[in-house]
Amino acid sequence: MSAHRKPKQRSLSGNTARTAVTIALAGAASATAFDGVGHAEPRLSPAEVKSKVDSLYREAEIATEKYNGAKEKAEKAEKSLGVLRDEAARGTEKLNSARDEIGSYAAAQYRTGGIDPTVQLALSSDPQQFLDRAALTERAGNRQAATVSGIHKQLQEIDQLRSEADDRLAAFHKRQAELKKQKKTITGKLDEAKRLLSRLTGDQRAELAHPDGDRATRSDARDAAVGGSAKAPNARAASAVAYAYKAIGSPYVWGATGPSAFDCSGLTQAAYRSAGVSLPRTTYAQIATGERVSRSALRPGDLVFFYSGISHVGIYVGHGQMIHAPNPSAPVRLAPIDQMPFAGATRVV
Repeated sequence: MSAHRKPKQRSLSGNTARTAVTIALAGAASATAFDGVGHAEPRLSPAEVKSKVDSLYREAEIATEKYNGAKEKAEKAEKSLGVLRDEAARGTEKLNSARDEIGSYAAAQYRTGGIDPTVQLALSSDPQQFLDRAALTERAGNRQAATVSGIHKQLQEIDQLRSEADDRLAAFHKRQAELKKQKKTITGKLDEAKRLLSRLTGDQRAELAHPDGDRATRSDARDAAVGGSAKAPNARAASAVAYAYKAIGSPYVWGATGPSAFDCSGLTQAAYRSAGVSLPRTTYAQIATGERVSRSALRPGDLVFFYSGISHVGIYVGHGQMIHAPNPSAPVRLAPIDQMPFAGATRVV
């Protein structure tokens, strides 16, 4: 059988090699050019940047409220899990005590040798004492039987507690996964907004942070408050409004509930917490708290909500103004409520 030889490869001549290299370089250049066209950053006007950044902030705020809700549920799940574990531990301790009692009783029975009671009576030097002891033994036996029954019940209860604890642990892990997901979404949106803002000049960024009609200083807010006659309907609402005024100028930080930084629902929650009123953590839960009121019936202290998804909230302070935590590019401030699409309002107290 003849061996198969691999044919020799023909080497490229000088001209041929140069031609191949030229074609390859041209192809690479074309690919690079097309790739550049496909991924080139479009030149955006300041208005277009503002529109995109506003959109990213809204999307981040929606994710933030979902994060806040998941965090609240995770904290509740963790707390209830701890309660169940403590209850199971107490039940186990009680069970062990009952087992020790049964063990002591069984050991005593073993030491007596299990002699028939009539024989023990016949052998006893003091029959009355024996009968008294027998009566006590019978009562003890009944008590031990009840203890054994109690042990079975405790075992079932502990098994149920541990099963519930396992379920809540799984729910807790699920909430943690949701937190991680929402955090990734939030940071992605905020990083993209930051990248877009970096393309603007300092003056353009300042204009974006301080739009027309948006006042950010405490002195402006105080002047606006003094200039009108709007009053809160009660002392607790007034206290919440006062807290919001003091928070003006504080930075926006997603997930923050004060005292030095806030997100939108964190600010309203903190304001009412200072007044002794507990609010839920998220915008979509806060709007379900208290009494719904119309826009025309707003009073200082009412919570005002915006966008169809109820993703933003502020605290109304009168004269068409609210105090709110807008977004990472702007601190807590006084602003007109018609600055965003109004979605509803509620009177907490």
